[in-house]
Amino acid sequence: MFAPPFLAIFNILTFTAFPVQGMTKVILCGVCYIGAGMAYTACSIAYQAMLNVIAVDSRVRQLLATARSTGASVIGIILSMVAMPLILHFSSAVNESGQPMADGRGYFVATVIFSLILIPVFWLCAAMCKETYTDKLHSAGPAEKTTFLGNMKGLIQNDQLLMVVLATVMGTICVTGRYGILVYHVIYVVGGPQHIATMFTAMTAGQLVGTLTVPWGTKTFGKRNYMFIMNIVMALGFVALFLNPTSNPVYLIGVSFIGSLGFGAPAICYGMVGDSLEYGDWKLGKRQEGLAASMLSFGVKLATALCAPVVMLLFAVGYVPNAEQTEAAKLGINFMVNMLPAIIAIISCVPLLWYKLSDKRVSEIRADLEAGKHAWDK
Repeated sequence: MFAPPFLAIFNILTFTAFPVQGMTKVILCGVCYIGAGMAYTACSIAYQAMLNVIAVDSRVRQLLATARSTGASVIGIILSMVAMPLILHFSSAVNESGQPMADGRGYFVATVIFSLILIPVFWLCAAMCKETYTDKLHSAGPAEKTTFLGNMKGLIQNDQLLMVVLATVMGTICVTGRYGILVYHVIYVVGGPQHIATMFTAMTAGQLVGTLTVPWGTKTFGKRNYMFIMNIVMALGFVALFLNPTSNPVYLIGVSFIGSLGFGAPAICYGMVGDSLEYGDWKLGKRQEGLAASMLSFGVKLATALCAPVVMLLFAVGYVPNAEQTEAAKLGINFMVNMLPAIIAIISCVPLLWYKLSDKRVSEIRADLEAGKHAWDK
């Protein structure tokens, strides 16, 4: 309830064109952007942690995590359809042909609208989602003070949570890194910017369908095994596009859709985090929702930071901006956009080989905790 207004304020400030120049502009932009990032982190970590105190049943937590990811996919599709038209509507710039062009005013007004919408939505969530199991899951007493090093120690002690975080880092590098340079592949390898909307729409639809299969898949195969399946399907989609980077729209839509089914995997990760909390409580006597949410968020931000300079790597394969690329450069771009993420997708499964919290095992742990038993009582 506390953080959303600050997120809205910094969102608006980030898209405000202040009448300053030079280093003052650089510093002001940096402060606004960092402030928006910090406010978003505060909102998202609290939101993630709340999942684990409004339900204790593993299947219910997985369904809630899936609902969250489904909502993100649906709103992503809606925003892809309405955001740019809204920006153009409020923009005053036009090109040589008289067609509207996006400008600072359009982005600012659209940002104000979205920022004002986010506040009541967050507050509605906070008002309706009751922390039903907080008192039951946490003993009374003062909250334990923690430090970053203490949190890292707690993460290492909870080896199951550590495996989930490591898998999440690698998975984020795979998807975020590919997103960062995919447009270069579409323009220079596939055949032109006219295919961008086709591929990204297919990818968004694939993510939504993949997320919707999570409840069935995790119940049928288990969380870990369905993570394996989704990553393998995603990797196969990437490899298919690498082997045949055609401009055929039917092929592009099909392969992009299949490769993006695995983008529903984050919903499984959040379900695994809830199970890891049960394990940590049973093993260590500590239930650390905030630690789990913050470490998962930290892993995602770390992966995003590592992916930030990925565009610069295109120059290593011979990329030349705004020019016809050589066949060697096209092959290099194709490899970086498709084959390398496919390899990383498979590598991201490796930490989960040590993940052992099946639904049956979590039920046993939950039964022990209900009876007041822990790992040291065995």
